[in-house]
Amino acid sequence: MRPRPFIPEFLENSRYVKDGNSGIIWHRSELRTLYVDTDRSQVVYHANYLKYFEFGRAELMRELAYPYKKIEESGYIYPIIKTELNYYSPLYYDDLMYIHTRPSAMEKVKLQFDYLITRADNGEICCTGFTRHCAVNGKKIPIEIDEKTMKIWQDFPRS
Repeated sequence: MRPRPFIPEFLENSRYVKDGNSGIIWHRSELRTLYVDTDRSQVVYHANYLKYFEFGRAELMRELAYPYKKIEESGYIYPIIKTELNYYSPLYYDDLMYIHTRPSAMEKVKLQFDYLITRADNGEICCTGFTRHCAVNGKKIPIEIDEKTMKIWQDFPRS
């Protein structure tokens, strides 16, 4: 089943958009597909959408002044423990896309980012999904989410 259309409404900061249908606020980053991302059928290979999710996640955290480099320097690592991807419309070589990312669920040691990828030219939804992460220390032992990340989740605008 196809999702409802994504209708972006730009907020004061142009990197954030509100979906006119759901009211959900997303961070938006822009990326163009590379030839190496495509497969023999000339569409973006399905696994590359995880790479696009990572790009959106890294851009969001960088914009919030807490890039992964700082997170790891503070003794925390957030490996992915679960992913979900839903494909709706393919991307092709040199397509410009918008990667919409937002922090969503958070538990004691787990957190989740949600994603929505659209075509830049017509807003068509290409892919949705999430990545779930577990906070661990340098010895790979699960630990509570760090305070700065918790604050980011709590302060991110919901609607």
